[in-house]
Amino acid sequence: MWIALIIIAVLVIAVIAIYNGLVSARLKVDNAWSQIDVQLQRRFDLIPNFVETVKGYMQHESETFEKIAALRTSWANSSTVGEKAKLDGELSEALKTIMAVSENYPDLKASANFTQLSEELRNTENKISFSRQFYNDSVTMYNTKLELFPSNIIANMFNFKPRELFEAESEEARKNVKVDFSK
Repeated sequence: MWIALIIIAVLVIAVIAIYNGLVSARLKVDNAWSQIDVQLQRRFDLIPNFVETVKGYMQHESETFEKIAALRTSWANSSTVGEKAKLDGELSEALKTIMAVSENYPDLKASANFTQLSEELRNTENKISFSRQFYNDSVTMYNTKLELFPSNIIANMFNFKPRELFEAESEEARKNVKVDFSK
């Protein structure tokens, strides 16, 4: 009788430990996503000031500026990792266009406001990159726990669902935005 109670107690403790491990991993994924979301939002908040700084120099780039405004609106309405990853890629492309065109405007590159904003944008891009890596590492760890025995049994019992990795939409979007005005 005592042996049966000990076995049941050990099983209950194991189930609780596995469940708590899954919950902890899921919360780590949620936190990692929040970090990406914060950095992407920071980038979207920097962009209007950046656009206003370069607008006076680049009158013929209005199509790019309109695209950036539309992306900000879409960002506010998106909710899934996939949607935000797609918008992130599109924004990176628009920023690359602005950066490439800015090379033709020495007065713009000499502007203190432009230099400061481009530095903030460069730092934000680095933070986004690190946040994506941390998120994907957390998701991989969590999804692995959902697949491994015996935690997969507990995960199925309590309806834990796998999470989506943050992936670039295209080969071009996989490239980092290069912000370099030191030339």
